Amino acid sequence: MSMHIPRPRAVPPAESDPASDPGARAYGAPAEEGPRAPGPAGAASVAASANPSADDPHRTAPNHEEHTSPDNPASSAPAAEKAPTPAQLTLLLIEADPGGSAVVTELLGSDGRPVRVRTARNLTEAERLLTDDVNCILLDLDLPAPGRTAPSQDGAAEDELAVLKHVLRIAPRHAVLALTSSGDAERRGPEAVRVGAQDYLVRDELDGRLLRRAIRYAVERKRSDTAERRLTESRLRAQENARLERGLLPTPILDGSLLRFAARYRPGRSRALLGGDFYDTVRTPDGAVHVMIGDVAGHGPDEAALGVELRIAWRALTLAGLSGDDLLATLQKVLEHERHSEETFATLCQVDIAPDGRSAGVCLAGHPPPLIARPGEGAHLLPYEENGPALGLLTDARWPRTEMWLGDAWSLMLYTDGLIEGRDGGGQGERLGEDGMADLVRHHLAAGLSGEVLLRETLSEVRSLNGGELTDDVAVLLLERG
Repeated sequence: MSMHIPRPRAVPPAESDPASDPGARAYGAPAEEGPRAPGPAGAASVAASANPSADDPHRTAPNHEEHTSPDNPASSAPAAEKAPTPAQLTLLLIEADPGGSAVVTELLGSDGRPVRVRTARNLTEAERLLTDDVNCILLDLDLPAPGRTAPSQDGAAEDELAVLKHVLRIAPRHAVLALTSSGDAERRGPEAVRVGAQDYLVRDELDGRLLRRAIRYAVERKRSDTAERRLTESRLRAQENARLERGLLPTPILDGSLLRFAARYRPGRSRALLGGDFYDTVRTPDGAVHVMIGDVAGHGPDEAALGVELRIAWRALTLAGLSGDDLLATLQKVLEHERHSEETFATLCQVDIAPDGRSAGVCLAGHPPPLIARPGEGAHLLPYEENGPALGLLTDARWPRTEMWLGDAWSLMLYTDGLIEGRDGGGQGERLGEDGMADLVRHHLAAGLSGEVLLRETLSEVRSLNGGELTDDVAVLLLERG
């Protein structure tokens, strides 16, 4: 269809190598001095050597070599000097009318600000010319809908924005400007923006300055929209991950028990809520309380996922009545089936507290021993001579159970090695170790601390001694009686 604007002065048509890029031209680029361009045969050979896809008419290279006629001095510059500058934009014009295409290119060539123009006569040709270096698409809304060769005569029976929706599907990362006539601009223009175009232009109101400004505005708005969408997606994904990870942390089952429970958890991974450490506490129908803490070797998401699987398996096995060596042997089978590498292993400490709360059985699988404190005795480590191997190391491993007396009033603290591997002395001294941690807890107990406050102050002092945050996952829980 014809364009309803006066024609500016004629601009000599630019010649381009059909095998290289029949629709690409540059407008408004300043002239450069240099030797004259080679003739048609020479230009074709240069294009073929610079463009590997020149022998394939159905393939368009991301970077198009521009060729102009010998009458245009701009064509005489070496190819390396004529490469588009970072500020230069490339426009893909999808317009069936050759006269309308000429007007657009003349408008863009009316001053010295360079804009490359490619022209596609239909959607099939547009897909071939739509490469990554295209910044913006100027689309004639009166093009036939996909699958048609001419506009429908029954406008009510056809989606009049079907061509725009098709372009948005094939070019989701490109800015799109909708071009419409003045008769339906107020109706179709806003609707085109609502569907997904960055802006719309009216043919009768086009001039060079308006067109260049609209192109740059559309490109920047698309970049802004894309950045905002990615930021929103990232924020929603982070919120979803946070909800998921919080849901994977355990809720102790202690209904009916006289024991008091407290726990602190801090993953070593940056911006994560869940690490390879895991713990749980459940009370079975017989009144016994079973508590467990473990540590999967490693710090990544695979280790965190495996820790969750082991915790859930431990809870299910405990509620099913297993304990001690039988439970740990079954848990090792779960680890062997679920781990992503044969080198992955996990340490674990399990304590089964009798229904009366005065005695317990302890099983250690390569894990640091619990810390117990009684009135008048201070805090000390439980015996760990019968420590068995970590889960996943030995196929036929056994884990001895140590019976011990707790008494009427006590505090039992289970922890992972992240708590004891920090440095003692601004990050430059020796490892804190089990004994150093026991000294800290003994000091806080003497000050009358207990429960959440005891754990919080202990962690705070461990970080202070380390000279900063601990690099490993840390889990610590406390059970108290009396």
